[in-house]
Amino acid sequence: MPYPDRFYPVVDSLAWVERLTRLGVGTVQLRAKNLNDGEALQIVADALELTRGTRTKLVVNDYWRAAIVAGAKYLHLGQEDLAEADLAAIREAGLSLGISTHDDAELATALAAKPDYVALGPIFPTTLKAMRFAPQGVAKISEWKQRVGNIPLVAIGGIKREQAAEIFAAGADSIAVVSDITQHADPDARVRAWLEVEAEAA
Repeated sequence: MPYPDRFYPVVDSLAWVERLTRLGVGTVQLRAKNLNDGEALQIVADALELTRGTRTKLVVNDYWRAAIVAGAKYLHLGQEDLAEADLAAIREAGLSLGISTHDDAELATALAAKPDYVALGPIFPTTLKAMRFAPQGVAKISEWKQRVGNIPLVAIGGIKREQAAEIFAAGADSIAVVSDITQHADPDARVRAWLEVEAEAA
């Protein structure tokens, strides 16, 4: 399977990790905020246990020390976390690394770290968190895909299933999805619909 998978949900709890794993999702990011070191290690270890023996690859957001100690294989860092992270230790632990980017300077910073994928966002307006950056729009995906070349490009931010074909056509290799799953009236059905999109795009 590619990494990250073309459908890439981002969730904030063990309950969501378990739910998505049961539905057969290939890549799931756990993005739980404001945890201390002990809490971070516990939730990462628990999430890894939930995905053990399944096809689901667990991506740990931000908590790189916990990811190393718990034996995770996949890590995602925002720009602030990247600035403080020990990249040598992350690589020595064998972690695959994804990095968030929002503008040209952040892309340059990310590429210097030799990431396994780059995330670009927000593509569309998002209500989930206050963003310093204006929506990038679909055209930016094509521009950045040319710049990153063979590095997988993940599009994130306000993307719904109905927009998937347009996003992939613009050059995205993967779509990270948050609210279209977590705020949907029938999340399981929505996940299955995304998995169908992923199968069609494969």
